[in-house]
Amino acid sequence: MNSSLEKYIQGFSSVHVAVIGDFIADEFIHGATSRISREAPVLVLDFIRREVVPGGGGNAAMNVAALGGNVTAISALGTGEAGEELRRTMGKHRIDTRLLFEDSGRVTPTKTRVMAGGRNTKRQQVIRVDHEMKLDLNETLESRFIRELERLANDGLDALLISDYGLGVITKGVKEAIREISTELIVTVDSRYAGDSFLGVTAVTPNEEEMAGLLGYWPDEERLDEAGASLLEKTGARAILLTRGDEGMSLFERDTPRTDIPIYGSDQVLDVTGAGDTVIATFTLSLAAGASMREAAELANRAAGLVVMKAGTTVVEPRELLATFEREGA
Repeated sequence: MNSSLEKYIQGFSSVHVAVIGDFIADEFIHGATSRISREAPVLVLDFIRREVVPGGGGNAAMNVAALGGNVTAISALGTGEAGEELRRTMGKHRIDTRLLFEDSGRVTPTKTRVMAGGRNTKRQQVIRVDHEMKLDLNETLESRFIRELERLANDGLDALLISDYGLGVITKGVKEAIREISTELIVTVDSRYAGDSFLGVTAVTPNEEEMAGLLGYWPDEERLDEAGASLLEKTGARAILLTRGDEGMSLFERDTPRTDIPIYGSDQVLDVTGAGDTVIATFTLSLAAGASMREAAELANRAAGLVVMKAGTTVVEPRELLATFEREGA
């Protein structure tokens, strides 16, 4: 077993990470197909069960907690059942939810997936309905977020993980506060649309589509080094960790040759839902536990290889990560 990487995994329990951003309710409705409707040429599902699990920043927080880290969740949720379900679920998994503020004008983002199949067959997603509304924090909430970020940084926070889906929690004022504290602690960014607007952070973790949206061209092999250098220059970040699907990952650091990390495990992927959250959670914890960028990327790549073999929005645990080294040493 690689003892140095094992050491970092065992150190996750001493790390305190705050996760700030857009917390999403991933709702799954499970049903069994029974017949074709008389009203329209669509399937009729007999309802079996409903579950809500944290997505977006909530899934990143769940991954940090599952890996043993100490987590503080920071976001704004709407009033109503979806927000309450997120609080209850995360609270049950050792996540500090006291900084999940209620905003009466906000809708808790919800992604409803209908999972259909026969009584004795595997259910597949047949439709997804998104209920989202972009709404910037009001001045009162924005000021509260900034004060809490400053307090956490002064109280010994090890790392700040940003999960930005562009729904209004990460405002301009919050970004400025993040930039201020990024000189004091590890700050990692997973941003759907605006990764280049987080300046001076530790690392940004885009996928290929997100990087293409920021740079205006696809980061294929011919332009991969150019893309990495460009995003490093735009952000002033110490590193860019690019996730590349079945090509694995590429790590870009200043004045250092690109590091390519092949995909871990099988390329027969079951479900990529939430894989990016697993990547940034593992990467952030590893850095905070003392790993180098390359070591943290290796651990994140292994965690990603594990989570994509699971169905739905899910997490990876330390024993699973440690087992990847045990199998290699067998």
